[in-house]
Amino acid sequence: MLDASIVSFLVSELHKLPSALVYVVVGLLVFGEAALFVGFVIPGETTVLVAGVIASQGSVNIVVLGALVVAAAIIGDTVGYVVGREFGPRLLDIGMVRPHRERLDAAMGALQRRGATYVFLARFSAFLRAVMPGLAGMSRMHYTRFLIANSIGGLIWGAGFTALGYLGGKQLPLIEKYASYFSWGVLALLLLVITTLVVRHQLKKRLGTTNR
Repeated sequence: MLDASIVSFLVSELHKLPSALVYVVVGLLVFGEAALFVGFVIPGETTVLVAGVIASQGSVNIVVLGALVVAAAIIGDTVGYVVGREFGPRLLDIGMVRPHRERLDAAMGALQRRGATYVFLARFSAFLRAVMPGLAGMSRMHYTRFLIANSIGGLIWGAGFTALGYLGGKQLPLIEKYASYFSWGVLALLLLVITTLVVRHQLKKRLGTTNR
């Protein structure tokens, strides 16, 4: 997460722009997070939270903004996927990426083990959100599987953080400080639901086998 003073600066600067340009800037930053590795400079949560605050003050429409954020996130990740598929390991030699090589190797290993589930979970980690689409393309994951996982994650993440910024209003510095906990909370809840469904499915299979 960025320092609260930087967040306040972003809010101030976006306020100076016409509404149409606010949409453009936010859309480009969210799109570029994975497509152009902008996430290494400005995490997507910060951009979306700031945009939500702008919407709460009447400068932009919250519904339009939320839809834009979700669409930009999904499309940007798709571009990142294509870039990873086309350019492969050469991406790992990019200056801003090279220092993270060890973490990237670990992420690639987890992606190969967990597939689409890991793509979905990566949406809630600032670092993984910036690199996962490229890694998925590099690993030759089937695009349909990637798109489904990415779209579900993008929808939950985009709508959630836009609403969080909108509802928080002037409390943005405090919200931005604890936004990572929000991500982990959503992630923990989703993992709990998935685990419960898997356990129930396994129990039904065992009961079915026992009754035969």
